[in-house]
Amino acid sequence: MYPSIPYVSFAEVSEKMDTWGSLGIPFVFYINYDGTQAWAGSNDEAKALGIYFAIRKKAQAQTDDFEFTKTPISFESYLEKFERVQRSLHYGDSFLVNLTAETPIETNASLENIFTHAQAAYKLFVWDYFVVFSPECFVQIRDQKIYSYPMKGTSSATKQGPEILQNDPKEQAEHATIVDLIRNDLSQIAFPIYVDKYKYIEEIKTHEGNLWQMSSVISGDLLPKYHGKIGQILQALLPAGSITGAPKPSTISLIQQAEGYDRGFYTGIMGEYDGQNLDTGVMIRFIEQSGQQKTFKSGGGITVYADPQKEYEELIQKVYLPF
Repeated sequence: MYPSIPYVSFAEVSEKMDTWGSLGIPFVFYINYDGTQAWAGSNDEAKALGIYFAIRKKAQAQTDDFEFTKTPISFESYLEKFERVQRSLHYGDSFLVNLTAETPIETNASLENIFTHAQAAYKLFVWDYFVVFSPECFVQIRDQKIYSYPMKGTSSATKQGPEILQNDPKEQAEHATIVDLIRNDLSQIAFPIYVDKYKYIEEIKTHEGNLWQMSSVISGDLLPKYHGKIGQILQALLPAGSITGAPKPSTISLIQQAEGYDRGFYTGIMGEYDGQNLDTGVMIRFIEQSGQQKTFKSGGGITVYADPQKEYEELIQKVYLPF
């Protein structure tokens, strides 16, 4: 139905983004986790290829009945990955690791239907390939200021109040680590850096009961040499700290060893530049389709304080439809 998408490396796309950003030309884009595949162009060009974006747009209400089942990785298999991460954490190779896994799912909802009805700030649908319904902002640029909203810390909203999440020692350590990492990342391209809001809670809607998610707001004044240089800014910041960990280089290597699968576009970023402002999201809450099989990719942050059973349960909690 649609022609093949002409993916290129992020390095190549970055040059186009800098040109368009400097000239005030609007565009949309998405980039995979490791920067090896990216696409950018106008909204009309995207739709001609079967690529659909919805950023901060109200979803249509879901009125149809739908079925949904999931077959998560066994706890024993997850524990092997978890213990591999824990050994490296204790060796000091990392302070925080975002460990993810694949979960086969079955649902009568198509990718297009999920895209249409999902309640999420950042949505992307690539025809017959994947759908994203992410609650997490990566960065925004407005009036030569850059903002980041790292999201780290999740718990069930049906069993406890948000203060439990805010006061949990493991979740506090995880969130503090990621805030420090993002402050450091932004300092490459902006000065001074501010933590405008720390550890605020949002409620995320799911079909199995809502979730609490903890975020912070970090901002900075873009250095003059980065004004309009959208590609250079993203190259300095990617991959996103919230879906890797800290420190980035050694943690990325550990993720490759522990996960045992290719994330692909999962945990990459997507976004829209309107000619003046940039708004981007992290591609979490991700369903990929291959033939008749749909696979949901999810994960969470691991620290030395992490409990494997709780982390396993969180990974499964994040496999849902946002209706």
